[in-house]
Amino acid sequence: MDSHEEKRALIVVDVQNDFCPGGSLAVERGDEVIAPLNRLIEDFLARDLPVFKSRDWHPPQTKHFADYGGTWPVHCVQNTRGAEFHPDLVEDSRIHVVSKGTGDENNYSAFDGTPLAETLRKLGVTQVWVGGLATDYCVKQTVLDALREGFRVRALTEAMRAVNIQPGDDARAIEEMRSAGAEIV
Repeated sequence: MDSHEEKRALIVVDVQNDFCPGGSLAVERGDEVIAPLNRLIEDFLARDLPVFKSRDWHPPQTKHFADYGGTWPVHCVQNTRGAEFHPDLVEDSRIHVVSKGTGDENNYSAFDGTPLAETLRKLGVTQVWVGGLATDYCVKQTVLDALREGFRVRALTEAMRAVNIQPGDDARAIEEMRSAGAEIV
């Protein structure tokens, strides 16, 4: 890495079984993000650049779930198969895991209630690359929070898929990220 080059980190957002086809809150074609993310994970690790995987890590009962007054069906409950990272996603001991949504709060962003920003700064990171699930929720909020925290951000459209509760939510999310200052690639 050249000394003038920015130190980058990759943030892989919530590529968990419950968000992939067959999961309790499946994102249509969510598993399509795995191949491009795996290429990036391997590339970042080969260059000794930090890689983070965020995950929803909910307790069995939380106000995040519809059963307890929230919006969403039960998903990504701690220590269940649904909360595990997709089995095809690269696993490596050098990857940092960030757990969010561990209480009653709606933590969509990988920065919400986690030490991620502080960890990135300690590592000297100035730019983050973000992909994963889902474009219109956790990816978007992670991108917006990264910008608020002062990082330069590249949002990787090839490596994200949307829930699209309303048709076009994906396009609106990408435009919101672009307007906030993210580079859309």
